[in-house]
Amino acid sequence: MNSFICGNCHKEVTTGGNIGTHQRNHCPYCLYSKHVDNTPGDRQASCHGLMQPIGLTFKQEGKEKAGELMLVHLCQKCGKISINRVAGDDDANEIMNVFEDSLHMSEQTKDRLKMQKIDIASEKNEKEIKIQLFGN
Repeated sequence: MNSFICGNCHKEVTTGGNIGTHQRNHCPYCLYSKHVDNTPGDRQASCHGLMQPIGLTFKQEGKEKAGELMLVHLCQKCGKISINRVAGDDDANEIMNVFEDSLHMSEQTKDRLKMQKIDIASEKNEKEIKIQLFGN
């Protein structure tokens, strides 16, 4: 197994073999990522900025919500927005913190997400999020 040091919290993160993901693309402790992909998995981006978790969304299958919880990241260097799968070893309390912070997201950021057809989780999704993270 390989590892990396998180650019945000500076903890060592082991890659590979994590529940819910084939490629580790964010820190399971603080949920920050690094902008290394132009398209998922290609590792071709030259930006390498820190990507802050700014909210949650649900995976879409066509026009229907599939239910799988996803993290929304915003690159602090270039502004790219991306969506990443939540991994089984991600800190559930930190995911809830991201959700709660996103309830106070600026209108400008909400508009950017809407333009990219990202439906950010809202208060009406809180029960479903808690069930996915903590069970009944």
